[in-house]
Amino acid sequence: MNILISGGSGFLGSALSKEMIERYRQAGSEVNITWLTRDSNQAHPDNIQMISYDELAKTDHSYEVIVNLAGAGIADSRWSDDRKQALVASRVKPTESLLAFIARTANKPKLLVSGSAIGWYGVQGDKPLTESSDSKTDFAHRLCQEWEQLALKASEYNVPVAILRTGVVIHPAGGMLGKLLLPFKFGVGGQLGDGQQIMSWISRDDWVGAAIFIIEQHLSDKSKALSAQSTVPNDNNIKPANSSINNTTPAVVYNLTAPNPVTNHTFTKAVGSWLHRPTIFTLPTPLLKLMFGEMSTLLIDGQKVLPQALLNAGYEFKQPSLEKALAEQR
Repeated sequence: MNILISGGSGFLGSALSKEMIERYRQAGSEVNITWLTRDSNQAHPDNIQMISYDELAKTDHSYEVIVNLAGAGIADSRWSDDRKQALVASRVKPTESLLAFIARTANKPKLLVSGSAIGWYGVQGDKPLTESSDSKTDFAHRLCQEWEQLALKASEYNVPVAILRTGVVIHPAGGMLGKLLLPFKFGVGGQLGDGQQIMSWISRDDWVGAAIFIIEQHLSDKSKALSAQSTVPNDNNIKPANSSINNTTPAVVYNLTAPNPVTNHTFTKAVGSWLHRPTIFTLPTPLLKLMFGEMSTLLIDGQKVLPQALLNAGYEFKQPSLEKALAEQR
């Protein structure tokens, strides 16, 4: 099987690539993974192939699965107007390149897996949110919505689409936990604001496991994968970008979050316990707003997002609790 991944060298793409290669080779199956990149000559693992965006525009190679993960980190810096434009462009441009490839290739992919985030739902406090829930409009929602609607255009070429709305991914190699390790190890880690905001998280092991599960379900038995579609009737989730096209090609949304979200206070105490360090400090909400501006919403406003579609499809979480996820980090 040939798989093309944009954002393959990133925090999630690299872990997904490694696990897929190991899993398929242990099963005696052949899998070839290619990373889509601006420079195909950049350093990369020996078992990974590389292709640039320019090369993709000309290649006659075919891929059974395309995984679209490219995008600048939404929490890497304050949301200035320029930064917002960069966040949108870093997602839209790679997706447009993939759509152009899908449009012209004779051998269409069997599946497009496209990234998104639980920011699609907007700020909704402790209200339980599943794939069928409505959204609240803010910048994070608009960013995710534009990315999702663009990816859904693949359905116009009879390519099924799976949208992955990812929560806070837990692993010491990167993401939120990676950024927090140093202050926590020095004993200055603490809760954010009042600590009551809900944090919808997922371990990186389960993110990778869920992504592979989704791919395998779509390829091996579409009826099982599409049983989750009944949980996503909201038109905002599954409507093709061009509604004038009469197309029944399925598009399914999955929340990639663990089934047990926690408050920021609980998360803080769990990380402190895991590292055997105190967590006596608190960063007040006004200070967070001053430090991070509009981006502070990611830190002080919670979302209780549940993985209903994954559970309906039969995925079994390896690390359903935060304590287990932290204890098994590797």
